[in-house]
Amino acid sequence: MGIHSCDIPVEVDDTKVFRLNRYENVSSLDPAFARSKSNNWMANLMYTGLVNFDDSLHIIPEIAKKWDISEDGKIYTFTLRNDVYFHKHPAFGKDSTRTVIASDFEYSFQRLTNPKVGSSGGFVLNNVADYKALNDSVFQVELKSAFPPFLGLMAMKYCSVVPKELFENDGEAFKENPIGTGPFQFQLWENNVKLVLKKNPLFYKKDESGENLPYLDYVAVNFLPEKHSEFLQLVQGKIDMMASLDPSYKDELLTADGHLQEKYQEDLVMIKAPYLNTEYLCFYLDDNAEVPAELRKAMNMSIDKSKMIQFLRNNIGFPAHGGFIPKGLPGHQEDLGDGYDPIKAREIISKYKSENASLPKVKLVTTQEYADICEFVQSEMFKTGWPIEVNVVDPSTLRDGKASGKFPFFRANWGADYPDAENFLSLFYSQNFAPNGPNYSHFKSDEFDTLYMKALQMNDEKARVEVYKQMDELIMNEMPVIPTFYDQSTTFLRKNVKGFKSTPIDMLDLTRVRKD
Repeated sequence: MGIHSCDIPVEVDDTKVFRLNRYENVSSLDPAFARSKSNNWMANLMYTGLVNFDDSLHIIPEIAKKWDISEDGKIYTFTLRNDVYFHKHPAFGKDSTRTVIASDFEYSFQRLTNPKVGSSGGFVLNNVADYKALNDSVFQVELKSAFPPFLGLMAMKYCSVVPKELFENDGEAFKENPIGTGPFQFQLWENNVKLVLKKNPLFYKKDESGENLPYLDYVAVNFLPEKHSEFLQLVQGKIDMMASLDPSYKDELLTADGHLQEKYQEDLVMIKAPYLNTEYLCFYLDDNAEVPAELRKAMNMSIDKSKMIQFLRNNIGFPAHGGFIPKGLPGHQEDLGDGYDPIKAREIISKYKSENASLPKVKLVTTQEYADICEFVQSEMFKTGWPIEVNVVDPSTLRDGKASGKFPFFRANWGADYPDAENFLSLFYSQNFAPNGPNYSHFKSDEFDTLYMKALQMNDEKARVEVYKQMDELIMNEMPVIPTFYDQSTTFLRKNVKGFKSTPIDMLDLTRVRKD
């Protein structure tokens, strides 16, 4: 994208400008490429789609003011608002715009599966048989098979609406000035240097008192690759937020138990929020007949997960006392399984040793980044009388090994592709065996499969969540995996920033943010 000379006018009040840094560059402002966190964050400021998530990850209307789902769960009919406008652009006429209509979604979806575009988001339409505009205000999507989490896919930034007019002539107009419908619109982009967005005066949302949103006039993004420079800019007041916690300054900023150091409490606040990622230890069951469920449960009981989080992660994250569904996602249960009980674990292990010639030899495979976590597990197992080994390999070796079944026991994690518990539970469905699917444990249970298929027929979210809970309980009873902790996002803000909210999908939303 070209370099522009216009920047934020000098007369603009600094309380109307939100400044941040991204050490990961934005590679595209086209929502069809909203793959990385940086791309996703900018897309969320500039674009909107049919639906969105609220703070609790429930689906809420966006450009679609309502929708109907057919009885068989395959046909979704969206009725659009008539007051959503694209950002102004000469392509619509001099200093003009136009209303978003259903055929705009038809065109935007076509781009996702067009090989010439090369979008990374085509997978969201894998289960879609057809989509079409029935008229200007009604857009219909037909699925190949019922899939209740479908609306969650539609809330992804890939599915944002863009105008066809700007993609004529190889999309040069869009590359020079990307246009959406979001709360902020394009101002300038100097690749790898800075990005400036300005308030969209046509944005259709208002606050409870009738004031137009967003409150801010500008968002200014720098791209400093050094994380320590970002930290210094935050404490010096040159940026308003920092959304990462690097080991190089972790202890400078946080106490051992995860609170903000006293010297920063006058100027900064820290927001912690659940982040949809489960860290776990995985047994490859095809090779683990010698590690029965009773011993897998004993291992789970041996690990003091609270202590692990406190001493190895400065209390960033939540100990996994629940199941595989992470904290922050509907279906998560706070206490599931046996919990930390080293005395009972020792009894189970001793009983097994007395009834068998020896304990199974177990080697826990991990990468250097998580060696401390796995060595902690090793020390906990030693205390309960079951010595295990830790084997550190490079990330690509672990990635290939867990897909091929080379490693009987390894550390892994699963982050949400879309915020529905089905995405996590799909790791235990027998038709999803790795290497072709995400079932790395090769867990197989007819009861689990029956519940999984039942959930896929249920459009009622509350009822579906109850089935998800049953499935998670079954996993914790069979223990093909040992959840160790649920991730947490940490955001550091200058104290004058108000109205900022962090969500489990860690998406940047500045629509209601103010600065005092």
